[in-house]
Formats: sequence, C-alpha cells, structure tokens
Amino acid sequence: MNEPPAVRSLMDAAPYSIGQDESVLLAWEVMERSEQRHLPVVRGDGCCAGLVDRAELAVACAAAAATLSRRRVRELLHARRTVTVHPEESVLRAAAVMTDEDLDALPVTDPHGRLVGLLTARDYVAATAGLQGHAESVCRRPARVALDGLPPCRASREQGIVIP
Repeated sequence: MNEPPAVRSLMDAAPYSIGQDESVLLAWEVMERSEQRHLPVVRGDGCCAGLVDRAELAVACAAAAATLSRRRVRELLHARRTVTVHPEESVLRAAAVMTDEDLDALPVTDPHGRLVGLLTARDYVAATAGLQGHAESVCRRPARVALDGLPPCRASREQGIVIP
C-alpha cells in the first residue's frame, strides 16, 4: 500500500502573508494584488497568528476608509484557535482537518509555529484533476516578489512573503 503524499507536495510554499499589526486596509490591498483568497497573519517572530479570508476582510472593509487605516489585522482574528498542519503530515490528515473544522485553507507551520506555507482546497482540486504542475506554474508566486506600489518588506524570512 502506498503512503499518501505529504502536505509539502501540495502546499504553496511562498504565500503572501501580513503582519498582525498592519492595517486592515493594507491587508485588503495585499489580498487584491496577490489574488489570494486567504491571507496568513504572522506575528513579529514569524509564527502564524491566524488566517483571514476574502469574505471576512471584505466585511471589515465596509467601514469608512479612515477607520480602516487605524484598524489592525489582529482585530479580525478574534480569540479563535488557529488550526495548522505541518509539511510532513499526510494530505489525507490535512483533508480530514479541513473537513472537520469546515475550512477552505490551512496554514502550514514548522514545529515552532512559524509559517512555512498555505494549503488550500484549490490545491486539492488541482491535484485531483491532475493539474498540480499546471497550477504551480500559473498560481504560485516566486519568493520575494514585491507588489507594485506597496512599500518593501521590512522583515525578511526564509519562507513566504510578509508584506510589509
């Protein structure tokens, strides 16, 4: 019997992410320009603080623009638990977690809780349809790509991209 593949074989190893102390307005801009549906939120130490999705960010952005520049991403995370998986775990386990927790995406973290990737339902669909290689060439962004018009990244990390 074959072992199921590991999460690392499907995950996006260089997702755009945002610091928890950045503004909601900047988070929306990053999500729009990166064309991601989920945006991992990281603390200053690189550990994953949570995940915001396009819908909840859109709701938050319904407020006046002046309010959005003062409101921080950490406020969107609430007190909910952040469910994560590790890159060496099986994709079957990750799928079970996503199903049990009713999630469309899971942050992938190292043993210390630092963000190393993002696994989405889209990744599963592409792999199931045999489009994994195609999805990687079309959807994956190379590491350290700046988004035009946004300030450069203030913190450098080995994995992923934190804006700014």
